[in-house]
Amino acid sequence: MKIVHDFPREVRVIENVWIPMSDGIRLAARVWLPTDAEHSPVPAILEYMPYRKRDFTRLRDEPLHRYFAGHGYACIRLDLRGSGDSDGLLLDEYLQQELDDAVDAIDWLVAQPWCNGEVGMMGISWGGFNALQVAAMRPAPLKAIITMCSTDDRYSDDVHYQGGCLLNENLGWGSVLLSCATTPPDPDIVGGDWHAKWRHRIDNAPFYPLVWMRHPHRDEYWKHGSICEDFDAIACPVYAVGGWADGYVDAIPRLMAGLKVPRKALIGPWSHAFPHAALPGPAIGFFQEALRWWDHWLKGIDSGLMDEPMLRVWMEEYVPPAPMHAERPGRWVAEETWPSGRLQPHTFYLNVLSLGERPDSEDRMRIASPQTTGLAAGDWYGFGAEGESPTDQREDDGKSLVFDSDPLTERLEILGAPIASLELAADRTVAYVIVRLNDVAPDGASDRVSYGILNLTQRDSREHPEPLEPGHRYRVTVKLNDIAYAFAPGHTIRLAISTSYWPVIWPAPEPVNLTLYTGTSQLQLPARPPRSEDAELRAFEPPERAPMPEMTTLTVAPLRRQVERDLTTGMTIYRISTTGGDFGDAALARIEDIDLTVGYTITKTYRIYDYNPELAESTVEQTTTHRRGDWSTRLECRTQLTATPQSFRIRGILKAYEGDTLFARRDWDEEVARELL
Repeated sequence: MKIVHDFPREVRVIENVWIPMSDGIRLAARVWLPTDAEHSPVPAILEYMPYRKRDFTRLRDEPLHRYFAGHGYACIRLDLRGSGDSDGLLLDEYLQQELDDAVDAIDWLVAQPWCNGEVGMMGISWGGFNALQVAAMRPAPLKAIITMCSTDDRYSDDVHYQGGCLLNENLGWGSVLLSCATTPPDPDIVGGDWHAKWRHRIDNAPFYPLVWMRHPHRDEYWKHGSICEDFDAIACPVYAVGGWADGYVDAIPRLMAGLKVPRKALIGPWSHAFPHAALPGPAIGFFQEALRWWDHWLKGIDSGLMDEPMLRVWMEEYVPPAPMHAERPGRWVAEETWPSGRLQPHTFYLNVLSLGERPDSEDRMRIASPQTTGLAAGDWYGFGAEGESPTDQREDDGKSLVFDSDPLTERLEILGAPIASLELAADRTVAYVIVRLNDVAPDGASDRVSYGILNLTQRDSREHPEPLEPGHRYRVTVKLNDIAYAFAPGHTIRLAISTSYWPVIWPAPEPVNLTLYTGTSQLQLPARPPRSEDAELRAFEPPERAPMPEMTTLTVAPLRRQVERDLTTGMTIYRISTTGGDFGDAALARIEDIDLTVGYTITKTYRIYDYNPELAESTVEQTTTHRRGDWSTRLECRTQLTATPQSFRIRGILKAYEGDTLFARRDWDEEVARELL
């Protein structure tokens, strides 16, 4: 990674600026400016999210925003209402208030003497979400956005539900947000009333996982902020960026197909991270790539970017399964438009234990997967750390119905979403089907290429599910995640079908026996023929960034992932302990330039029994620490989810300490009816 110290424009940093909202609330911003911007105004780039610009994202923010400021942009890192040092309360994700605040902030930006009236928004994850959502509001100064690792559909493609099934990440992410939203503001920024602001946050904090579980289907709650409801609402150019190892990649092809504005897409092998530093690699010079976008749309400079193909992706090759990949072998390929008319559907038929080019006569196969199926899945979305990648799928394959092709005689490349069309019946009114597409090497190793999940009660509608009629035969379509992948000669294509996928999703209310009808069920792969122009694609520049603030590691907490099995009871415990955030393996670190000690640790524990979904349990435990001189605070948060066939039970305890004295406490213990989940 090249560290750039000298830029075309000198940069000054304003540690905190108060941006007033129309209702009197102030939002806290950190600002990077060319030193001469007040005499020579520049375009502004806004990043807007709740992850505490003062500390938790400081190490990430500085290399990013100083880089763009050094190239002639005003960069603003803004804390959401109720987060970081901003006033108010953070009551939920993507509320209309959040979007209205963004419009107020944009209006404030263009009124500043250092801004020339042209504004862009960019962000990853939350900041990528609201960049799309604010663009759909069409504020006049907003000329373009970059959205990374985000989605256009808050129900179908976020951390809450997938395929109509409850993700365990709903509890995990909701617990993280709870800790983030109840962390105190910094007294050095907000002054002596930090106590009152902290108390106000804790006393009014929603129990976020509970809020989301009260909306189990795609109702108006989820439609708000889902720009797929009206792609035409967006009028400014959009650059969508993501990675195959991220949970949000499916939105990018939809955006390219649905938007009418000038648009570009870039998908690498990356996880939920910026492409200049993401794993798996190869990493690219993403900051330079973003500058080409901003120069074109905010400065009117012809950077050549818009002359290149609409969609550029990393075509992955087989690599032996491992808990982490430093790099994925492959190459860059591109399509001029999306959907691409070049793709050719390649159909396989699910025959008895095989994938065939032609259907055999109809037969039936049955599967009732153990609840532990899915332990080889890796994380729903990862950040490039050890243990996040799917491992060898053979253990999960052994708990699934498996259909293998003959070893391939020719290379087969796919780009897009594999589709499984299944004829099946279930013996319960609520049942799930999980479909995995694997690449089986000649030595037998099974690598997951893509997967899809469907709650069969949502076979016809995410909004209006209907219970299954036990024993009734249905034809359902399961869309797998989009992917670009090359199956090599000598390798076998495997389709594996199961009824559970723990700990990715919460199990069905009761054990399910599924009957699959072979000979009529199909797998369709989006085959991509060679494109000679791929060899002429412009090479990305090597990664570079501005310097990072100095950090001193005080306490180390290495990542741990452990699976414990009790063979006498059939119980399996999967535990993940990590530090999270941008501090590497530091459980406690000092940010030197603001003399602040920050600590964060999180442990997730998933407990399941082989054949009893009623005993499933997820627990998240977090500790957050802030210290400077005599100022010392600590948050301890523990959340837990259990269930019966009729209802979920979700509990939480939040304890806030000033020094070693308990400052505040919140307790939650709620039941939520299982509505076809």
